[in-house]
Amino acid sequence: MLAVGVLLLGLIGLSSQYDPYHDPHCGGRQVIVHLFEWKWSDIAAECERYLGPKGFCGVQVSPPNEHCVITQNNDRPWWERYQPVSYILTSRSGDEGQFKDMVDRCKKVGVRIYVDAVLNHMAGLGRSGTGSAGSGFNADQRSFPGVPFGPNDFHSRSDCPSASGNVDNYQDPKNVRNCNLVGLVDINGGTDYVRGKQADYLNHLIDLGVAGFRCDASKHIWPGDMGGIQSKVKDLPEGGRPFFYHEVSDFNNEAIHDSEYFGEGYVTEFRYSVKVKNGVDNLDQLHYVYDQGWNMSPPNQAFVYVDNHDTQRNGGVLTYKDGARYKRAVAFTLAYNYGFTRVMSSFYFDSNDQGPPHNGDFSTKDVTINDDGSCGNGWVCEHRWSPIGNMAKFRNAVQATDEVDNWNTANGVLSFNRGNLGFFAMGLNGFNERRQTGMPAGQYCDLISECKIKVNVDGDGSAQISPADQNEPFVAIISERGYFNCTQTYRPRGQRTDW
Repeated sequence: MLAVGVLLLGLIGLSSQYDPYHDPHCGGRQVIVHLFEWKWSDIAAECERYLGPKGFCGVQVSPPNEHCVITQNNDRPWWERYQPVSYILTSRSGDEGQFKDMVDRCKKVGVRIYVDAVLNHMAGLGRSGTGSAGSGFNADQRSFPGVPFGPNDFHSRSDCPSASGNVDNYQDPKNVRNCNLVGLVDINGGTDYVRGKQADYLNHLIDLGVAGFRCDASKHIWPGDMGGIQSKVKDLPEGGRPFFYHEVSDFNNEAIHDSEYFGEGYVTEFRYSVKVKNGVDNLDQLHYVYDQGWNMSPPNQAFVYVDNHDTQRNGGVLTYKDGARYKRAVAFTLAYNYGFTRVMSSFYFDSNDQGPPHNGDFSTKDVTINDDGSCGNGWVCEHRWSPIGNMAKFRNAVQATDEVDNWNTANGVLSFNRGNLGFFAMGLNGFNERRQTGMPAGQYCDLISECKIKVNVDGDGSAQISPADQNEPFVAIISERGYFNCTQTYRPRGQRTDW
C-alpha cells in the first residue's frame, strides 16, 4: 500500500505541474477520434448523428491550412496536407466558413475539435506554384508570401550539421531539429516573428472555437521554441489553456526523449502501439502494456492509440486490416487505465501514398452511412465498429478511478473491473464464463450490444458473462452513477476523486 500511495502522490504531483495544457475541454469525456481526411461538412454531420450521442470527447481533424496540391498516379496523396503553403484556412476538406460551421455544430453536441497543426516545416524542396487557397510559393527560395515567410524564417545550412541538409542522424539533436525532415523546408522557431505568426494561426483557430492542437513533428522542434509559441497562444474563450498533444516518437534509442515535452502537454506514446499489438494474442501480456522498464511516459502524460495515419502505413502496428485483433486492441485500450486515448478512423488504402477516396475531379468523396451503420464510399470508419464506438461511454464512466481489479485471463477470456464503476471482458473467441465483476448487485445493460443483453450481477459481485454476438466477443457494463457523475467535471489522469 505504501508503494501505491507513493506512486499516486507522484502522479498527482506531475499532474498538477503539467495541468495547463491537459484539459480537453469536453466536459469530462475521454476519447478523441481522428477522422482522417474527412471533409468539414461530413465531420459536422458525424458529430450530430454519432459522436455526440456515443459520448466522444472530440475529433482530431486533418491540417486545415493551405497546402500543396500534388497529383501523381491519378491520385492526390494524403501527405500533401503536411506540406503547408500558408495558414489560410482553405484545404481539400473545405474553406473557413465550412470549418467554422463544423466547429459550432460539433461543440453544440458536446464534441470538440482539435487541429493537427504543422509547425515544423513548410512545403518540400522542389515544390513551387499555387496552393489550395491560391497562394503562390517557392520552397527552394523559402518564399511563402501567404504567411508571409521568407529565407530568414528558416534554418540556414550553417544551422544544420547534415551534409545533405536533411535529417540523417537521430543521435544529434541539432541534426534532428535544424535540418529538413524528408526534404520539407525547416522553419526556425527561435525567432519572435516566426513564433508570432504561428501563434496568430493557432489563436485564429481558437477564435473559431477550436479547443486544442495535435502538434505534428514536435520532436523536430526545439522544446524551447515550442514553449515560446505556446506562450503566445491565448486562453480559450470559456477559460483555461488549450489542449495540446505532441507527436514525439521515442523508443529509447535516439537523442530526443518525449519527457523533454512534458511541460507543453501530452506526448504521443509510440511504444504503447507495440506493446498492445504484442498482447492481443497473449492476453496476460496486456497487463504490462505500461512498461516502466521501457521508459514509457507516465499515465498522466501519455497520449495513446493503437495506430495512427503514419504508423498504419509504416508497419509494425495493428490496423483495420487486422480485423478481430485490431478490435481487441482498441477495445482494451479504452477499457484500461493508461493515458488519454484516441481512436483511428481510416479510409481503405492499398498503397502507402494513396489519398482519400475521390471523385473524378479529385475532390474528396462524401462519407456515406449504410443501413447497418457502417460507412460507404471507401471509408472504413473503425470508430463505428461496435466494440470500439460503444466503449467511449465506458472510458468516460471509469475515469475517476485508476484501479484495475480482478484481472483474469483464463480460457482465452480477459476480464477486469475498474473499481466499482465498470467491468470489461473480451475473448479470443466467443465465450460463456462466470467472472468476478467487482460491481454492486443488479442488472446492467451491455454497452457493446447497446443493451441487447443484460448482465445480472449477484450479491458477491460475480456474473455469468457471454457476448450478445459470439463473433463480437466483448462485454462491457458501467455504473450509471459513475457515468453521469464523470461527465460533470474534467479530472486529470492520476488524480483520484472519491464519490
